[in-house]
Amino acid sequence: MKDDSTKGQLTRREVLLNTGAWSLMQTGAARAFAEQVTTAPENPTPGQTVAQAPKETAPPKLPHARPPVAARKFTSPAVEDAIATLQRQIADPALRVLVENCLPNTLDTTVYPGVFDKHPDTYVVTGDIDAMWLRDSSAQVWPYLRLALKDARLRILLEGVIRRQTRMIRLDPYANAFTRNATDPALPWAQGDHTEHHAGVAERKWEIDSLCFPIRLAYGYWQATGDAGPFDAQWRAAADAILHTFTEQQRKQSRGPYSFERKAESPYDTQGLSGFGNPARPIGMIFSMFRPSDDACIFPLLVPSNLFAAKALGQLAELAAHAAQDTALAARASALSDEVAQATAQHGRVKHPQLGEIWAYEVDGYGGQLLMDDANAPGLVTLAYLGICPVGDEVYQRTRAFALSDANPYFFRGTAAEGVGGPHIGLNSISRCRSCIARSRRRTTRRLLSACAGCAIPRPARGLCTSRSIKTIRRSSRVRGLRGRTRCSAS
Repeated sequence: MKDDSTKGQLTRREVLLNTGAWSLMQTGAARAFAEQVTTAPENPTPGQTVAQAPKETAPPKLPHARPPVAARKFTSPAVEDAIATLQRQIADPALRVLVENCLPNTLDTTVYPGVFDKHPDTYVVTGDIDAMWLRDSSAQVWPYLRLALKDARLRILLEGVIRRQTRMIRLDPYANAFTRNATDPALPWAQGDHTEHHAGVAERKWEIDSLCFPIRLAYGYWQATGDAGPFDAQWRAAADAILHTFTEQQRKQSRGPYSFERKAESPYDTQGLSGFGNPARPIGMIFSMFRPSDDACIFPLLVPSNLFAAKALGQLAELAAHAAQDTALAARASALSDEVAQATAQHGRVKHPQLGEIWAYEVDGYGGQLLMDDANAPGLVTLAYLGICPVGDEVYQRTRAFALSDANPYFFRGTAAEGVGGPHIGLNSISRCRSCIARSRRRTTRRLLSACAGCAIPRPARGLCTSRSIKTIRRSSRVRGLRGRTRCSAS
């Protein structure tokens, strides 16, 4: 049962699942799209007439869904030029509209630039919830880094994101989401959580990647602009907090100070054993209580997140040495990166009976292994996208083959799409289309790219960018409908 204090309030998970009713009403539209994308066979069988072949229909029409110019939160000439350039290179009209809707959407609808202590400050709302997730905000503004030098105001906005994330990490390095103002209350479903509460924290689920993504963004910003301005004493203090938290959650000496319990209907929204999670051996990997999806870990040694941490710590070491001019901080980050990487390589790989050596999703150091993948990043499929390993790495290729097959319990296939889902959105759903996007970034065959692009196009919802998830009920190999709401961010 839920706490009386949150009675009548929907959790983030329930917001997702309750949209299924709307999705079922769109079943007819989904079927209509499936008919639109059906094409005639390239090589008709002998005697087959043109009339007998499936007819190729006009491309699906998408709405031009950007807000009016006066209602946009931020406009960048460099981004507008990039949209026009991309559209000139795309023949498909639906994809051209998708670029127009998606690429500027973070700037159009989710950013709030300002000033704090005489420095740029940018609040980035996650989109569906008025809070700023460290992971989501980093991903939302990532596509704009390459344009930062072409637009001074855009560069300042990006600097503002880094500076606000710095303050957020210093406030509570165990939190995953933060409120707009320090005086704002926590999210309704988080107010009764049994954990430490800090003013300005929206939710306090400990996820390793919440500290990795801000490092990735800061490193990408520095690489793109050469600007060392954000890497001041405040940033060094946040970096120190990251190192302290990661080391604390290796749990070599104790379980550490973090625990989390929630009165919830779903076991994925809380942790057991007084909020410290299932036991694992202290082997040098970092314990994570929750996954990037905000779902609870089963085994607390989350392999993709540990691999991401090792990568991010290496970037932190480079930033500390060259941008922040702190060699001691750089040495600590480099040493921890090496330790986590070695421990994960030793304990995070398993022997698959058909594929050979692959990465597990979670382990416990006692021999417990969870073989699955989740569409959120970092996951197994997204390792190459995040630069954790080369796309041609043999272990990655075998792991990818596992994740994109029926051997993965969260891989689903329908007539319109196939890909990886996860517990957060439920069975028979491709979560957020991130699996399709990750695949398309690392494969170049026309057939696969076409299939991946198709995941993002056919949503008959006004304001569409990309769908959060696709419902792929396997009944007569037919898509029954769409599950989830539209999620508009350039991530």
